[in-house]
Amino acid sequence: MTLTRFVTKNAFRNKRRSLLTVLSIAFSLLLLTFMMTLWHAFALEDGSAESQQRLIVRHRVSLTFSLPSYYREKIRAIPGVVAVVPNSWFGGIYKDTKPENFFAQFGTDPDEFFQVYRDLKMPEDQVKAWQRDRQGGIVSDSLAQKYGWKLGDRIVLLGNIYPVNLELNIRGIYHGDPDPKSVYFNTKYVEEAVSFFKGQAGTFTILADNPSDVSKIASAVDDMFRNSPQPTKTESEKAFGLEFVAMMGNVKAFILSICGAVLFATLLVSANTIAMSIRERTREVAVLKTLGFTQQSVLALFVSEAVALSAVGGLIGAFLGRGLVFMFAHAPQMTFFPLKMTSTIWVMALLISGLVGLVSAAIPSYHASQVNIVDGLRHIG
Repeated sequence: MTLTRFVTKNAFRNKRRSLLTVLSIAFSLLLLTFMMTLWHAFALEDGSAESQQRLIVRHRVSLTFSLPSYYREKIRAIPGVVAVVPNSWFGGIYKDTKPENFFAQFGTDPDEFFQVYRDLKMPEDQVKAWQRDRQGGIVSDSLAQKYGWKLGDRIVLLGNIYPVNLELNIRGIYHGDPDPKSVYFNTKYVEEAVSFFKGQAGTFTILADNPSDVSKIASAVDDMFRNSPQPTKTESEKAFGLEFVAMMGNVKAFILSICGAVLFATLLVSANTIAMSIRERTREVAVLKTLGFTQQSVLALFVSEAVALSAVGGLIGAFLGRGLVFMFAHAPQMTFFPLKMTSTIWVMALLISGLVGLVSAAIPSYHASQVNIVDGLRHIG
């Protein structure tokens, strides 16, 4: 029998206990990988290179207040600004109010839209078709696949905020990574139908010449409108998205606290299992020593068993966590924060599971390796 076979056989010698331990570690790693993915999306994900050059201009008080559309030309004159487009949330209802039929809908300027959103890709003929049709709209390829939309189809969005129903002709299907899961249409369509919306914009999206100009442009925009009746707040695209998360409280601290609690609970479960297993094998330790196993060998065997048990649980938990992330990533509510489990998170989860096994087995394995042969053979238990 090889040492590897010996380790794996002993790690699962008590099948019920080992199975419960593996499942406990797997569930803990499932939560941990999901929380690590959330943390990465909220705090570490930088987005595409183009998104790092974009800024969002909104009303300083609240997103519920609009900005005058003439701000656009004033912003365009600021050095370092490449292009500016309005983005106004429509909030229409497609089919019904069920969550699975929710997606973002924005009124914008088709003529300049793809100059700002360079990371969204769509054939040039579809871009021109959208620009020519006042009732035209473009949809993400994921939405087109979900609802079976094709070029030339007409979709109806029932007005929920504005007293108008939009009948949009699909003139383009674009691709984005990450997927925005959004519909864009000509904002003039709403302006012509709703008198009080004319000359207004929810936000403006700016494309800076390069990332180094972002902070300077943000300061310049806010300084320009500081004393106006509609003051602005300009921030990076990522910071703008994080404000939605901040509405729920200190999410990052919440995620970190859960991660800490999960790790602590996993360590307790693993340590308790390993300690019980080693106490039951005191006489076995004595027999191993009579066969020539040194203290270091016994220590390595027990630690290896614990690491193997934890690694199996970690592997199962990481796979389940990947599935959970996939489910949440395809939820409509994750439009602004598309989740993706990176290979780094995957490797970290497996390393953490192995580390849990190592730490939980260190002390009981050390004490077991110190057992005297005579005392071990006399042990009853």
